[in-house]
Amino acid sequence: MKGFVWLVGAGPGDPELMTRRAARVLGEADLVLYDALVDPRALDLAPQARRFPVGKRAGRPSIRQETINRLMVRAARRGQRVVRLKCGDPFVLGRGGEEALALVSAGVAFEVVPGVTSAVAAAALAGIPVTHRGLAAGFVVVSGHAATAYGPVLDSLAPHSLTVVVLMGLGSRAAVASRLLARGWSPLTPAAVVLGASTDAAHAWTGTLGALATADVNAAPRGREADPPDERRRIHFADADDAPGTIVVGAVVSLAAVLGRAAETDDSAVAVGAAR
Repeated sequence: MKGFVWLVGAGPGDPELMTRRAARVLGEADLVLYDALVDPRALDLAPQARRFPVGKRAGRPSIRQETINRLMVRAARRGQRVVRLKCGDPFVLGRGGEEALALVSAGVAFEVVPGVTSAVAAAALAGIPVTHRGLAAGFVVVSGHAATAYGPVLDSLAPHSLTVVVLMGLGSRAAVASRLLARGWSPLTPAAVVLGASTDAAHAWTGTLGALATADVNAAPRGREADPPDERRRIHFADADDAPGTIVVGAVVSLAAVLGRAAETDDSAVAVGAAR
């Protein structure tokens, strides 16, 4: 029996935002190798599979990428159906391309199952469209892990020319803000930080680029009472300091005051909790 690997995007958090294809292949899996921030309820879609966490979190011990590649290849060569379940989309700052290349090199058959990237979804759930006629004709997505990654991109942008989205960059938001300001961006440029998008702990800070570096983005939204926690969703992170965050900078953030509030009036909507 030939093995197979699916590189699957789990979306921004809530399993209801996963694709039907993703849910179907999870149901066929013998082994699921999943990221640290994958919602535990998504794993329920793979009832007959063995599940093994292989996620990476900044500043913490984690499994080397080479080891993850070997686990996928070894299981597939043993005839197993493997799902590599990755947050967001596998090919957006998720090393999905590296894993695909490793599978090609090993001669292992695979398929990419795209997911909804947090680069767009986190902003959208907070009422922020990353493009909007008259405000932004495009957007750029960068990793906030290291200045060597985001620096050349931000330095190349004309001020206010695009919406800037930074993933995995909460710890570097001061450096990102300083870089944009030095490039000529106005300190009054609208900015947002969306924490834990689509989870029960979701909320957003909105303000300005000038305030981004020192803002208490982890503060609970003013005037918002916390809903009773769903422990299955809270398992992602112990507190806001540990939450996945997305930074958005640009004129489109100003729309959150209207669009985000409108979304909150729908009780069936995915959790947002954006502060105004």
